[in-house]
Amino acid sequence: MAIGTQEDSDTMMGEINMIPFIDVMLVLLIIFIITVPVIKHAVNIDLPRASNEKVLDKPENIRLAVDADGVYFWNDARIDDAEFEARLAATAAQEPQPELHIRGDKAVRYERVAQVMAAAQRAGVRKIGFITEPAAQ
Repeated sequence: MAIGTQEDSDTMMGEINMIPFIDVMLVLLIIFIITVPVIKHAVNIDLPRASNEKVLDKPENIRLAVDADGVYFWNDARIDDAEFEARLAATAAQEPQPELHIRGDKAVRYERVAQVMAAAQRAGVRKIGFITEPAAQ
């Protein structure tokens, strides 16, 4: 057999050329590396779960005012200290419990407002808030 004869050129090549396949795979790999972070760029949000349970009616808030003389007003009606303690106990027993909104006059002693908070805590009122007026600009 001589090199470069007619017999060699007529035989079939039994191997697959892998170079074009590797080139295509490398190009696809580069495309995926570039596009995946762009696709993944999203804001993570913890969405609320919906339910079809009956919504409990929220009780009306209680407005407790303390005037400059230290007198209590329960929803704009004047009450004394003994009646105040009894109403706090009745409020704490309600389910769901209403919120207690305290409005204190700026001239009242802080001790009087602190007594309101302490009495509410002793009675078991869990939701207490303060009402103020915004500063004038």
